[in-house]
Amino acid sequence: MGSCTTWPRPLHILPPTNTCFGGFRCCSAAPNGKSKGNQTPQLLKIAVSGATEFLRLISPAGRQRTVLVGNEFADESPVSNIDDVLSVIRSDYEKSYFVTGIFTSAIYAEDCTFEDPTIKFQGTELYERNLRLLVPFFDSPSIQLKNIEKVLDSGTEFIVAYWKLRTYLKLPWKPLISIDGRTIYDLDAAFKIVRHAESWNISALEAVIQIFTPSSETPRR
Repeated sequence: MGSCTTWPRPLHILPPTNTCFGGFRCCSAAPNGKSKGNQTPQLLKIAVSGATEFLRLISPAGRQRTVLVGNEFADESPVSNIDDVLSVIRSDYEKSYFVTGIFTSAIYAEDCTFEDPTIKFQGTELYERNLRLLVPFFDSPSIQLKNIEKVLDSGTEFIVAYWKLRTYLKLPWKPLISIDGRTIYDLDAAFKIVRHAESWNISALEAVIQIFTPSSETPRR
């Protein structure tokens, strides 16, 4: 987590029922209803959504593996505080959940919102499917958890994780994807994650350009 990295100001979701809309309240939205900071071009978002759907159709990944992982914790005692949630998230990073698809779905609300600079959608099951379809395309992947912490903002606690993703893609030109990122985990009153929001140290366009840039290195085996 270098000191020179500048992150966009996050949106924080506050769970109180008297001030929420559809279960969420965004506190840093601009007056026109759009989030602050640089926004990803709509055409690029459409292209990414289309590519994701295409990968879903052609991916050989099966459903069973991730579902078993998600149900692995079904009979355990539910988390009872933010420290429990942080501990489970840390454990999921140890499993490299971004690049393996192995994560604890039981700590997420079913209608959790997932977003990054290129895409936004709702539903933990859909997130599981998206991870499954991406995993077969990773070559020598790694994700390093740099830091994870609780943050208190305006009386609301949430979790922030800082990480570095590095992976080649199984494409003929072997592109290298390298991103320093941050994920915010917003919780509801029952300590379920209701929002999983990524921000990156590069723009969405720069991330897409990485996909089409041949690598001068060879993936390590």
